Amino acid sequence: MSEKKKYTINDLPETIPVFPLAGVLLLPRGQLPLNIFEPRYLNMLDDALGRGRYIGIIQPDIDTDSLSAVGCLGRISSFSETGDGRMIISLTGVCRFRVEAELPVTTPYRQVQADYLPFKDDLITDVGSFDVDRDKLLNVLERYLAMTEMSMDWDSITTASNETLVNSLSMISPFGPLEKQAMLEAVSLSERNEILIALTEMALAQGDISGDNDNPIQ
Repeated sequence: MSEKKKYTINDLPETIPVFPLAGVLLLPRGQLPLNIFEPRYLNMLDDALGRGRYIGIIQPDIDTDSLSAVGCLGRISSFSETGDGRMIISLTGVCRFRVEAELPVTTPYRQVQADYLPFKDDLITDVGSFDVDRDKLLNVLERYLAMTEMSMDWDSITTASNETLVNSLSMISPFGPLEKQAMLEAVSLSERNEILIALTEMALAQGDISGDNDNPIQ
């Protein structure tokens, strides 16, 4: 179910637990499914469910174990427990944040102090949608599908809003952590669209789209 809650900056928590996931992208109003079984993240989920249901998705630096400068706050919009102790959740993207500081904690999971102000427009649905070159994106998507012999629900694609189209395709795109971070940090929806188009054009030219970008599971 889509998250319908309307937010202001003052509604968002200053301190949030974060889930470091390389190559995973969450964007405002996007839906991210996760299968959680690692004990520290089950602990994080239990705590989050009692504190507004908020979790930050952020990419780690594999070499240094530091966190990227920018992540995205998500709210748990659905969850269910499996018979073997795993939790299946869906996160709905709320707003990007800049990490002001990683906090010293006693919890088994990491927490940060988040600054949402640079991304306050994320709270406005469809902001910047009129500037998106939709035809160009659909053209490159059609060529991508033909090359990879994949199928998608084209009716849903053509009726989706520009924001839903760009953000959903960015999230499921098969690109690596650096490319995903660039799309996350794009200053506007149209810039994210142009990055997505450029990356796909490059991959098409190289014949190098694998289409195997399943979300990493913890």
